[in-house]
Amino acid sequence: MKAIRFTAAGVAGMAELEMPAIKPGHALVRVRAAGLCHTDIEVLHGRYGEGAFPLVPGHEYAGTVEAVASDVTTVKPGDRVAVDPNIPCGHCPACRKGLTNLCASLKAYGVTENGGFAEFSMVAIDHLHGIGDLGFATAALAEPLACVLNGLGAAGLGTGTSTPGTALVFGAGPIGLLLALSLRAKGVSSVAVADISEQRLAFAEALGLEPLVSGSQALSARARGFDFVADATGVAKVVEGMIGFTADGGTALIFGVCAPDARISVAPFEIFRRQIRLAGSHSLNRNIPQALDILSQDDGTMARLVSHRLPLSELLPFFAKAGGDPTTMKVQFSSDP
Repeated sequence: MKAIRFTAAGVAGMAELEMPAIKPGHALVRVRAAGLCHTDIEVLHGRYGEGAFPLVPGHEYAGTVEAVASDVTTVKPGDRVAVDPNIPCGHCPACRKGLTNLCASLKAYGVTENGGFAEFSMVAIDHLHGIGDLGFATAALAEPLACVLNGLGAAGLGTGTSTPGTALVFGAGPIGLLLALSLRAKGVSSVAVADISEQRLAFAEALGLEPLVSGSQALSARARGFDFVADATGVAKVVEGMIGFTADGGTALIFGVCAPDARISVAPFEIFRRQIRLAGSHSLNRNIPQALDILSQDDGTMARLVSHRLPLSELLPFFAKAGGDPTTMKVQFSSDP
């Protein structure tokens, strides 16, 4: 089978691999759509995970079950499925608290185990979720959307607290826009997105979101004006400035991935006096079913985030130039006929 393969840190190429033998409790999935994420770039360069080379990357994927092990009865060939990539140990303190995304020895398809940038992928059946008649390209958005939902849950949305009236997301890339659209799906009446790219802001506006230019007077005039503020840029200076846009009693979510050695300056008195809630979020925590439910009810807006659907061989250059073109949103490998 054809696959993208990381053979060493910084070395990616096309490979012809043997079909994986089906292990007990597993299914062979024919990959129909797999999304490229910035995490894949970090994995390639050994900056995320264990640097388990050689490796087939790709942790955002969906497809059809091709075959199952003899002991499998819950899925069958032909089933249309999305994959939950996280593989927690199930018994460490974090797992016992239900925080499987914080597992002390967390593994994942596409990070430590071969993933979805291949014609076929072998996946444990408890990581497969039926997608009904949802399109594969849309279903492959379930993993990043699940990460968003985990973040919103960590920030208290949907846990009995009142829904924010206004929200601001920094970063109009695909994950920032998915976060903004999810806030709208959760009932937030006014959702704004801030970015420096005019092209990305124009796209955000076309999705029904309010565009704001980062650093502009229009944005500065909205200081303390948002009940919920989230960073999806991973830029420490942006994170540092979030509190200034958060309304009294509001919530600020650190969702973007800053460099591990980055530091910010925050006034503890301001957090105390204005009763600001700070939340962090990492990965997904078994949120795929909820993500699929949202995608199945969406009117197609979220699916518009997929800007490229390409064969494997044409996907490889994006590992080197990810983020270079502001008009590029979610790039996917697609074998969907």
